[in-house]
Amino acid sequence: MIGHQQIAGIVDRYDMRNVAIATIGSHSALEVMDGAKDEGMKTVCICQKGRDLPYRRFKRLADEIITLDKFSDILNRENQERLRDLNCVMVAHRAFTAYLGYDNIENNFKVPVFGNRSLLRAEERSAPRNQYYLIEKAGLRHPKIYRRPSDIAGPAMVKVQEARRKLERAFFIVTSYEDYKKKAKQKVEQGVVTKRDLENAVIEEYVLGTYFNLNFFHSPLTGETEFLGIERRLQTNLHDFVSMPARQQMEIEGVETQNIEVGHTPASIRESLLEKVFEMGDRFVASAKKEYPPGIIGPLSLQSIVTTDLDFVVYDVSLRVPGNPIMATTSPYTKYYYGHTMGVGRRIAMEVKNAIAQRRLRDIVT
Repeated sequence: MIGHQQIAGIVDRYDMRNVAIATIGSHSALEVMDGAKDEGMKTVCICQKGRDLPYRRFKRLADEIITLDKFSDILNRENQERLRDLNCVMVAHRAFTAYLGYDNIENNFKVPVFGNRSLLRAEERSAPRNQYYLIEKAGLRHPKIYRRPSDIAGPAMVKVQEARRKLERAFFIVTSYEDYKKKAKQKVEQGVVTKRDLENAVIEEYVLGTYFNLNFFHSPLTGETEFLGIERRLQTNLHDFVSMPARQQMEIEGVETQNIEVGHTPASIRESLLEKVFEMGDRFVASAKKEYPPGIIGPLSLQSIVTTDLDFVVYDVSLRVPGNPIMATTSPYTKYYYGHTMGVGRRIAMEVKNAIAQRRLRDIVT
């Protein structure tokens, strides 16, 4: 494990007048770089050949583009040296963890990472002290877990990795054990999932309610946890299919609904529920600090369902930039704090700038 003193030593050699925000060119890189440019900071985008077009078209965002044969080549010694020479602080998002892998991030990536790199692995449900563990330690509720498919008693969500695209999750809904066997067999035969991934899948109770992705930001500089805002995901082919009348849905045979995220839409929550929202963020941050010191640094998303009893059930947690660019222009909650709307990318850049001004950059990177 790369220790804090090692990273602090690298940071101490940085030119604090030229610190750059770096990110992998995928997932939420545009959001991260846009926020950095709003704060007048330099940006570096690491792209994979053939996947760099958006980052070249939006010319304002990337001050420097590093193009590699594959994303994982950033682990090569010369590429890491280049990032350090550019005084880079790497911002983690889903593509960063997917393409580099947790072992490499924890042990081989010797570039300062904004946030707590040792906490990233907890997002995976297969990790020992995973997100369920942290949710429980925080005293929050998550969906009931069915340990075996034969335990399924009512609607359930099967959370499994997609076979071909490791960035995607091939989640599907079942209503019984018999329904599970039928759909699991179909998905394996179609090549959507593998038998091995299915054996490692998590089967959760399907909680009925309205879902909200609650986005927070914890600042080690102030000790405060801010509620940044809410967004919801647009998913194919689920959303357009369920918008059809039930009779037409029943007339279409052989349609398998999927939950592949393809976009975002903004949302707000009734004001009387905000107290519960604040408490959820505070409790999870306290839980993470105790279990994974120094805890949350920066963004946190508690993807939650509000039931008819107005209770919150947390069904997923993002322990890095969650990827919600719509929030940058639609969140009333950041306006309540700062007088103008912003997204996660800009809030990260603000934290980095404040840390530099206070000579505390080593306190927000690992």
